[in-house]
Amino acid sequence: MVSSQPKYDLIREVGRGSYSVIYEAVVRKTSARVAVKKIRRHAPENVELALREFWALSSIKSQHPNVIHLEECILQKDGMAQKMSHGSNSSLYLQQHGELVETSLKGEIAFDPRSAYYLWFVMDFCDGGDTNEYLLSRKPNRKTNTSFMLQLSSALAFLHKNQIIHRDLKPDNILISQSRLDTSDLEPTLKVADFGLSKVCSASGQNPEEPVSVNKCFLSTACGTDFYMAPEVWEGHYTAKADIFALGIIIWAMLERITFIDTETKKELSGSYVKQGTKIVPVWEALLENPKMELLIPVKKKSMNGRMKQLIKEMLAANPQDRPDAFELELRLVQIAFKDSSWET
Repeated sequence: MVSSQPKYDLIREVGRGSYSVIYEAVVRKTSARVAVKKIRRHAPENVELALREFWALSSIKSQHPNVIHLEECILQKDGMAQKMSHGSNSSLYLQQHGELVETSLKGEIAFDPRSAYYLWFVMDFCDGGDTNEYLLSRKPNRKTNTSFMLQLSSALAFLHKNQIIHRDLKPDNILISQSRLDTSDLEPTLKVADFGLSKVCSASGQNPEEPVSVNKCFLSTACGTDFYMAPEVWEGHYTAKADIFALGIIIWAMLERITFIDTETKKELSGSYVKQGTKIVPVWEALLENPKMELLIPVKKKSMNGRMKQLIKEMLAANPQDRPDAFELELRLVQIAFKDSSWET
């Protein structure tokens, strides 16, 4: 259905990235709050990122409390808007979707650049910022750490079960929702977001009906954010185990409040690393130089127990086959959280 009538009222800008602007908005009919991501399709790389995010989020048939939910995606061209969805037979939709795919594949604009051409993603509104901001503005808290680890491992197991490899897990891409907190005893809800670099693993050619294992889906394009990337990503041959490595970096840094300063933005970021003399290097870089290197975990005494220490070391193993998969990781974190009476033994 094509419409020129807006369904949402934009309230304020809440974020701005390299290829999008994000607004807080309300649904006109219900007054419900949502987040609206506006993407201008003026560059092929913008189109590719937008398509990856749409394909990943729209491929999920159910919702998970810790994964951002895509309410709808709207194509807008010269003031006319149409919902973007899989299986639509609309000639206008097929034409515009075809232009998007052609732009992504060819690396050049396949539509009239003079047109006002936008994609609008309508998603959950998260009122607490991102995990990086949240953690660095508060003192370390064991209860919060435990809650965040369980939520993140559950989200990753859900994504991998749905054949999605995120490829850019980092605190900036994990949002905080606090709107449902009724008491100070409850922890915020995390939402894994920003699927612009994600990959949906397709079924095998031999048996299209059988879901492919993300741990057997090999990728070659190096992408992600430097300090959170796995060593094998740089070698151009990796699977979903790269997500496990990234989550290991996040959890290690969260437990010990390890931070570094981004050289480009000068922003303080939560993330673990290896010290080499006076400089710090990403863990992946140190492991590529010396795969047998023993990581100094924990850096601070009594920041974690023996089971947690062992699990993080396995998550950050140089060989991806030595890392747990997302389902084992979720189970082991639940066991650590609920069966250990003390984190200091």
